[in-house]
Amino acid sequence: MCGFAGKYSPGATVSAQAQQLLLSAMLSPISHRGPDETGYYCDEQVALAHCRLSIVDPAHGQQPMVDPSSQVVLVYNGEVFNHPELRQTLTRLGHQFTTHCDTEVVLRAYLEYGQSFVQHLNGQFAIVIWDPREQQLLLVRDRVGICPLFYSDTRDGILFGSEVKAIIPAMMDSPRLNLAVLDEIFTCWTPLGSETVFANIQTVQPGEMICLSHGRRQHWKYWSFDYSPQKNAMSETEWAASLHEELTDAVRIRLRSDVPVGAYLSGGLDSSIITTLINRLSPERLNTYSLGFSDPDVDERCYQRMLIESLNVSHTECHVTEEDICDAFAESVWHAETPMLRAAPVPMGLLSAKVNAAGFKVVLTGEGADEVFGGYDLFKETKIRQFWSRQPQSESRPLLLKKLYQYLQLPAQGQAEYLRAFFNVMLDQPDHVLYSHMPRWTTTAKAKQFYSDDLNAALQTSALSRAEKILSSGSSMSSFQRAQYIESTLLMPGYLLSTQGDRMLSMHSVEGRFPFLDHRVIELASRLPDALKMKVLNEKYLLKKAFASQLPPAIAQRSKQPYRAPDARLLKVLVERDDIREGLSESRIRAKGLFSAHKVQRLMRKARSKPLNTSESQALIGIISTQILTESFGLTTL
Repeated sequence: MCGFAGKYSPGATVSAQAQQLLLSAMLSPISHRGPDETGYYCDEQVALAHCRLSIVDPAHGQQPMVDPSSQVVLVYNGEVFNHPELRQTLTRLGHQFTTHCDTEVVLRAYLEYGQSFVQHLNGQFAIVIWDPREQQLLLVRDRVGICPLFYSDTRDGILFGSEVKAIIPAMMDSPRLNLAVLDEIFTCWTPLGSETVFANIQTVQPGEMICLSHGRRQHWKYWSFDYSPQKNAMSETEWAASLHEELTDAVRIRLRSDVPVGAYLSGGLDSSIITTLINRLSPERLNTYSLGFSDPDVDERCYQRMLIESLNVSHTECHVTEEDICDAFAESVWHAETPMLRAAPVPMGLLSAKVNAAGFKVVLTGEGADEVFGGYDLFKETKIRQFWSRQPQSESRPLLLKKLYQYLQLPAQGQAEYLRAFFNVMLDQPDHVLYSHMPRWTTTAKAKQFYSDDLNAALQTSALSRAEKILSSGSSMSSFQRAQYIESTLLMPGYLLSTQGDRMLSMHSVEGRFPFLDHRVIELASRLPDALKMKVLNEKYLLKKAFASQLPPAIAQRSKQPYRAPDARLLKVLVERDDIREGLSESRIRAKGLFSAHKVQRLMRKARSKPLNTSESQALIGIISTQILTESFGLTTL
């Protein structure tokens, strides 16, 4: 995990001194991504800056890296985990190496294979390559969107960087809020396409390569999720053995590092599998890290302790209070560079601070398993709603959702009516591409009642209509696959791996590695029949079958509990803070013009007196984080 920034300006004439000053201004706001060393490269057309978190071959591999023969230059954030094998292949083809780092392997892979080099990489990466021979600039992002890469068009070229805050210092105009993307976040939790909440700043999409050459720009989608189940390819036992082999190897190659590697341990199935595999593969005693909360509804420490005792790992617990989350909230928004509708990312940042304080730079985590193998309650919920849609007047069928969400505090009378009111969304369109997510997105979108009249007037199209258009390629999939597709292509790169992932790790100079997102594991899972991902309502069925014998039974048989922060409790604390009260004062709300001042004040009063419901909680956290974002980045709003 590193950071970089740069500018491509063909035809422009800028002095080397001016380029250096510009690069320093761009790199400074993202120095947390790479505190170990910095490097710069400038020529007549390209200026590149890099800050490094040294993990592989720390003594060498400085960036930007230039090939002395071709003068091709590269900056790179991330890791290529198959670099030893790729190095051997390239050596046989005649390449000579001067370092042991993966950066040189990536550079030489490009020299050998051209633009198809990316197909040879197994890893997580954001890469920029300048090839003066072809007068060609490449921007490349890994298959699933683990490493971020942003860009912005200028009058004479393009700016790019690992975070938005690296681009803003080089922009000619003051940054503006993208109102359409704000509306997308207040509906779907995440931007829906390449645009960001910062107007005129876009993201390279997961699995995408952008080529700029001779005034032309080409976008190449070199990888995408492909659900092609093979029903009779193998028996359950054979599938499980194949999965065990692939995931074990994904963990093995992600332990490649010249610095110590730790692991996050949540107490759930996914992190328990990863931790168990590391413990088996690594000769060193494993260091694990976990979150603990005072709120028993979100605390998982009893399950964490089961595995800690079973594996005899060296464990560090990060106990997080509501006050801790409030103290770190504004800084977390600055690092996330987006409004947040939940506080869940903030404790993840506090956990990475613990990792950094312990002297660790790398952790393996279980992210991605729920998307790849169908673990979320949403997948079960979709299956029940499909069943319900066949008899929409049934009294008994919606009650199946009560078994799914046993923690819901339902009224003693009229439970079917209550569940119908919440989940009876688009029930008459069970084949609609958005069907699986509509109950949640409808709930989230209730936050729009707090929009100002001016914001409502400025919004020209519906976020849901844009979502339907963007996700239309999923219309031919099964209902289960469509739900997976939405989670994997929207929410995973836009929220889980970004706001809650990369940003909360990088703020404390920690790199996360995700074995479940090895493309070989994903491609195997995409070939699985739906019934092997979820058998009746038993989620991640094959994953459990493959690893149950290696885990404590209570963990192997445990139902999915999503990671959550104690939002209901912390809001009561958050709204009493002086900085938040000032930030949400009527004058400050009116100055930005995005929300209705009197409605926000009414919501604040309610939060002080009693717990908010889910939609109100999301609305208030979203409003607070939006105000913080627009003020900290000086965004022009309306």
